[in-house]
Amino acid sequence: MGKSFPSDGNAVPPAPAPASSGGVALDRIASFRVTYVAILAFVLLYVFSVKGAEQLLTRRFDANVAAAIQVDPAAGPILDQIHDRVEKVKQSAWIRVGGVRVTAIVIGADGQPVYAGGRRIPSPMPGDPLAEAQRLLPASADVVVSVPHNSLVANTVLIAYAALLIQTLFLYDRRRQRLEDERFGVALRAREETAARAARIEAELASLSEQVEERIEAEVSEEMASLRSERAQLQEKLDGLARRETELRSRAGQLQQALVSERSGLEEMLDEALGDLARKDEELRSLQEKLKGAEKAKPLAAPRARDVDLLAQRLRTLYKNVEFDDHAIADLIALRDESMKLRAEEEIKRLSDDVETATVRRKVGGLPSHLTIFELGFAGKGRIYYTPGRQRRHRVLAVGAKNSQKTDLEYLSRLPRE
Repeated sequence: MGKSFPSDGNAVPPAPAPASSGGVALDRIASFRVTYVAILAFVLLYVFSVKGAEQLLTRRFDANVAAAIQVDPAAGPILDQIHDRVEKVKQSAWIRVGGVRVTAIVIGADGQPVYAGGRRIPSPMPGDPLAEAQRLLPASADVVVSVPHNSLVANTVLIAYAALLIQTLFLYDRRRQRLEDERFGVALRAREETAARAARIEAELASLSEQVEERIEAEVSEEMASLRSERAQLQEKLDGLARRETELRSRAGQLQQALVSERSGLEEMLDEALGDLARKDEELRSLQEKLKGAEKAKPLAAPRARDVDLLAQRLRTLYKNVEFDDHAIADLIALRDESMKLRAEEEIKRLSDDVETATVRRKVGGLPSHLTIFELGFAGKGRIYYTPGRQRRHRVLAVGAKNSQKTDLEYLSRLPRE
């Protein structure tokens, strides 16, 4: 019997099983889903945060305006107190710096507007504080608050959530990279252990080769065959580990390149979104300017003589207390909006029947001293210019709107002294 040799007590560890391609595909799909969910959460958080900011600011300004309209009749004119205190509320940093839009409308106890979006409406009973207090108090207020998407508040929310999105994706990328590094480290350690085992086996083979020369070839042939078989198996495992290492390195590089490309794509999408917001704001301003220019450039069609005569006859017949100049009748026909014509005639009827119910009256300034002309508003931007009549109570001189104010004042300034 030949001399037996002690075998190594350490068994060769089996090579780690390669990950299936299905697991890699699932990892990629999970990565894309996380990115899509993060972007969706970013958009939803931004929209609902702006809405929430509007609700909170609405409550804040509602309370401030409600406190501002609680005035003391003994402290001075009520209209002046309400106007000054509401204007102080609108000096808030949320409006001046944050770009928040606040519209406040104050309604008196009699239902008439007292303060409308920064415009103070004069009292029809000046100099009578008691009557004014009974008419206006207690006043109520309606406040509308909006946060435009190009304001500082909205942009701050957008930038905060964008930074949070990028940081979240970056941390997620770091975590995935760390997991891949851990997998690669496990495979590399397994390869190194296998290589060390192979080196020890090679040393044993060399030692056995020296001993085989002194022994009978028949006694050691089986052991030599066994060792050569084990060496071949180990070599195959080493080749498999080398291929696995190459595959893991290639996959890690591809994943890193895909993540870098995905991150740059997200940054480009964010830049494009911000650029689109700026371009849309610029297009909106340009369209508004073009619309104003087109309205100014529209030619006015000359009224027909028959229409002028028919309207003059009807107005002078219906409204016994008002005189109508031919220029005023032509201006009424020139109004293109039928609703404005009806509103203008409604104010003329009030001027004829009950002048105290007319909407707004004020003396027109900037005219020669011998002219005493008043202005009566209708339909928001409409104006009726009138003066005391020669035979009747009032005389209507001209009818116009905001865009014809300059032309109307030039016409009124050329009227002769009566």
